[in-house]
Amino acid sequence: MFTIKRTLVATTLAIASIGAFAQAATAPATPRVDQREANQQARIANGAASGQLTPKETNRLEKEQAHVDKAEAHAKADGKVTQAERKRLHRMQNAASKDIHHQKHDAQTAKP
Repeated sequence: MFTIKRTLVATTLAIASIGAFAQAATAPATPRVDQREANQQARIANGAASGQLTPKETNRLEKEQAHVDKAEAHAKADGKVTQAERKRLHRMQNAASKDIHHQKHDAQTAKP
């Protein structure tokens, strides 16, 4: 009984994995955008942990990162990220980076 369930689960996972890998292989790569996104997420997390960011600031910055992520997904949707789309993503990330810096270095701090 367990062997059949394990086989079915393993087969289902294998099929799902193939679909995920195929989709990842067809999506255009944006390694610089992805790395900056990861760095900015870490900066937000560090600011929240250290108390430099209030919960409200953290929420706002997280929403801004989600907006950048959505724009990246939209740019990748047609299978090619054009130079103009890359420029737009970099401008959005530059603005987000400035917002993170500003919020981390303002007078507001989270209450301990």
